[in-house]
Amino acid sequence: MSDLTGPKILLQGDAGTGKTYAIGTIVDWAAAQTPPREVFCLFTENGLETLLGYWIDPPVDANGKPIRPVRPVPANLRWHVLKGLTIGLDGQMAAVKNAGLLNYQALAAGTDPSRGANNPAQKLLEAFANFPDDRTGTKHGNIGQWGADKILCVDSLSEVAQAYSKMIVGNKAVMAQNEYMVAQNNCMNLIRYWTQGAAFTFVLTAHLQRQVNEITGSIQLMTKAIGKAMSDDIPQNFSEVIFCYREGTQFFWDTAPVGVASKTRYLPLKAKITPDLGFIMDKWLTRAKAATGVANGS
Repeated sequence: MSDLTGPKILLQGDAGTGKTYAIGTIVDWAAAQTPPREVFCLFTENGLETLLGYWIDPPVDANGKPIRPVRPVPANLRWHVLKGLTIGLDGQMAAVKNAGLLNYQALAAGTDPSRGANNPAQKLLEAFANFPDDRTGTKHGNIGQWGADKILCVDSLSEVAQAYSKMIVGNKAVMAQNEYMVAQNNCMNLIRYWTQGAAFTFVLTAHLQRQVNEITGSIQLMTKAIGKAMSDDIPQNFSEVIFCYREGTQFFWDTAPVGVASKTRYLPLKAKITPDLGFIMDKWLTRAKAATGVANGS
């Protein structure tokens, strides 16, 4: 039996462009399936309140009426808020003290001997090794053993990148070039695992940064991660790379923007697409059923 792996979706845009909110559409889609499919959301920043607002505090129209009814949060949604990714006050005080005593070269050459005791990247991977659901207090196993019936969402890449940076430097104020390479390689290993080594559907939110495209020489909005060297390598790992933006009070997706890396296997190539991950999932489900039929000789 053929088992077409789930889509790997990158939602990227500036803050406030509806990336986290759009996750609600895939939860609704999954809840409507028979049987309902589980959606697991890992938050590395304060995005849970935004997602919950999708159901319990829907937006209003021009007359102040909700555009859809208030609903309970679907039972198929599970989440985990990853805490402890920041440097504590003691660590910050030590870093400030060193910055006042040492020159740039000494700061770059130094190490934080306590960084291993509070390794945020290790905490991140431990959550994926046995996903904990804050909602029910249950655990749901290693994500590497999940099938195509599961959906994993991570909000967002920015703090994942910070976790891998802090893994190397701890509270040190300066990141040396070789330390960038170690952090970037380890972070890319996780991105490739999510997108190339997993059967489940995967949704990742990310911010953008302006930089020079080394191929075209033009200024382009690229995926923000660790430094700029790895930005070119991120989009190619995804089936969908969608630019999220806002015009006034309306939110849109664009799969053919100028100056922004994008790609799609399911959506039309156009601007002003209504944000709906369910559309992608319907298309994928049709192809998955077709792949199963071909594998069975039908």
